[in-house]
Amino acid sequence: MRRSTDHILTTHGGNLPRPADLDELLVDADSNGAAIEERLPKAVNEVVEKQIECGLDVINDGEYVKAANMGSYTGYIDARVKGWEMRAKQPGVAPKRAGPGERDKRDFPGFFESGLWFAGAGGPVRPGFMTPGKVPQPRPNEKVCTAKLEYVGQDAIAADIAALKKGLEGREGVDGFIAALGPLSAGAGARNEFYDSEEDYMFAVAEAMREEYKAITDAGLVVQLDEPEFATTWMFYPDWSVEDYRRYLEFAVEVINHAIAGLPSELVRFHMCWGSGHRPHTNDIEFRHIVDLLFKIDAQCYTFEASNVRHAHEYHVFEEHKLPDGKIIAPGVVGHHTDLVEHPELVAERLMNFGRIVGMENLQGATDCGIGSRVGHPEIVWAKLSALADGAAIASERLKAGR
Repeated sequence: MRRSTDHILTTHGGNLPRPADLDELLVDADSNGAAIEERLPKAVNEVVEKQIECGLDVINDGEYVKAANMGSYTGYIDARVKGWEMRAKQPGVAPKRAGPGERDKRDFPGFFESGLWFAGAGGPVRPGFMTPGKVPQPRPNEKVCTAKLEYVGQDAIAADIAALKKGLEGREGVDGFIAALGPLSAGAGARNEFYDSEEDYMFAVAEAMREEYKAITDAGLVVQLDEPEFATTWMFYPDWSVEDYRRYLEFAVEVINHAIAGLPSELVRFHMCWGSGHRPHTNDIEFRHIVDLLFKIDAQCYTFEASNVRHAHEYHVFEEHKLPDGKIIAPGVVGHHTDLVEHPELVAERLMNFGRIVGMENLQGATDCGIGSRVGHPEIVWAKLSALADGAAIASERLKAGR
C-alpha cells in the first residue's frame, strides 16, 4: 500500500453516487440486464474520473457493480455464496439478536417510534432527514445457513475487477481498491442450521469470503473489508458488558484473520464504523475499548469513523495505544452525518490531530463511511470529497513545516 511523506493521501469509504440513467435501469434490473451490462463499465470510468477530479489518491468503482441489489449493502453477497437461503420468520421464534440502535432505543423511545431514525438511514435514494412516519416493520424473512457455504461469485468478482482496472488504465498517480463485505457482516446475522457450532459456521463464512478477497488482491488491487459489525455488534446485544464484548471481538479477530489468511497484508485495509443510521449514537462502544483488538487484524490499513460528533475526539486513543510498525490509519474526516460540507480548514485540523501522533507517512484522509447514498445530493458528495483533498493539502504543508 502506497505511503507518502510528501502529502497526505486521500481516499473514501466506498459507496459513491450513481448516474441517474443507471439508476433508472436498475429500477427494473431483471428486464434491463443487457443495458446495465453495457452501461456499467462506462459508468465506472466516469466515477473514476470524478474521483480524480476531486483530488483523491486511492479510488474505487463507486460500488456500482453491487448496485443491482438496491436493498442493502450486504445483499449482493447472497448471489455469490451458496448455502444461505431466505425464509419466512417463524412465529414465536426469537430473533438471533436485537436490531441496530437497540441500546439507543432504550434511552430514546419516542425518537425511534417517530420513524425519524429510519428516514436518514441511507439507501438507493436517501429520504430527507425530517420525514416522519411509521417505523418500518421488520423484514418478514430471515437469512439461514442450511447447507455448506460455497463461494460461487467468481464471474461476478472478475467483472468487478475488470471494470475497475479498465477505468484505471492510463491514470497516473492513483491506486485502486474494491470494497467487499467482511465475514462478520456477511454471516453473523444469519441463523446457522447446518454447522455443528456457531464457531464452525463463522469460520466457514470466512473461508467462503476469502475467495472474493483473494481474487481482488491477486489482481493487484487493495481489498477493503467492510466490517461495521466490528463496532456495531455492541448494539445487537444490549445486555453485554464491555468485557463480554471484548471476548466476542477476540473471536471476531480470529474469524477475520482466517478470512484473509495467506493474502498480502499490504493489499488489505479494514473498515469499521459505528453504523450509518441517523440516531443519537450515545451508546456506541467507545474506541478506547476496542482499538487494541483492531490492531490484531492482519491488515495494513485501518479506516474508521472520526468526523461524527460522537467520535471526533477519539484521536487521543492513539496517544495511549501506539500504532504498530508498518500500519496505516485512514480516519474519516468528512462524514455522512450531515449535509453540511466540511471546511478544508476543519479537515486539515482533524488530519493534523492524527498526523502529529502517528506521522504523516502513516496517515490517509478518508470519509467516515460510504457517502454516495447517505447525503442529500450527489453535488454534496463531490463537494465533500474535494474539501477532503483540499484539507489534506493544507495539513500536509503544516505537518511538513512542523506546525
